[in-house]
Amino acid sequence: MSETIDHEGATETVSVDPTTGHETFSTSTGLSNEKLGMWVFLSSECLLFGGLISTYLLLHDRSVTGPTPEDVFDIPFTSVSSFVLLMSSLTMVLAVSAITRGDQSRSRLWLTTTGLLGAIFIGGQVYEFTSFYREGLGFTTNIFGSAFYTLTGFHWVHVTVGILMLLSRVGPSL
Repeated sequence: MSETIDHEGATETVSVDPTTGHETFSTSTGLSNEKLGMWVFLSSECLLFGGLISTYLLLHDRSVTGPTPEDVFDIPFTSVSSFVLLMSSLTMVLAVSAITRGDQSRSRLWLTTTGLLGAIFIGGQVYEFTSFYREGLGFTTNIFGSAFYTLTGFHWVHVTVGILMLLSRVGPSL
């Protein structure tokens, strides 16, 4: 059963989800409030990281002192770390698929795997940051260090919050 509500020129449809018994709300855009909120959040993340990446790309080669990217980056290590992060995206897609099918055991498995891969990635970043610092690259060493640590620090927070959110979904389902 659904009911359409007109509130100050905006149309909202209220219906009851038959599988959960909870009310769901749809906006005049045709998207549910949850989906619209997620799209707004993802858009803001794209803008934030787009700005940070642009800043890094503009500034990374303008340092006049201290270590440069060529001095500190370990491309094989970074490649493995990137692969781990990409695999966490795959396991998240598998978790969403399992959730959609109502398969709780598989959804817990894939959400936990995603969280573990994220934690491995974070551990790799901690190792990398430590080795960069030992090689003389600090946040205030040069413009490259400032841009690099700002970008990757925000990414660290992004991944860490994601891991915590995954754990908040897995924990109650046990």
